Amino acid sequence: MPEEELFKTETDHQRGEIAEALVAAAEEIEAGSVHLTSEETDHEVSIPETATFETELERLTDSETSEQRYELEYEIRWTE
Repeated sequence: MPEEELFKTETDHQRGEIAEALVAAAEEIEAGSVHLTSEETDHEVSIPETATFETELERLTDSETSEQRYELEYEIRWTE
């Protein structure tokens, strides 16, 4: 199945700002649609009543420096 990236942003924020963004996203999800906007694009999607919710925590270690990076991801999937 081909993948089409519809929206993506990646910027640094303070922990409190991230929490506020997640709370706002949770409120939109509960209401049934999510509106994503950036300087480049604007996208809205409806969230069905039932969907698959995945939580993933990864630790990645740089093979040269041994520096560790963590990634915490929340993913919602559904089929139309």
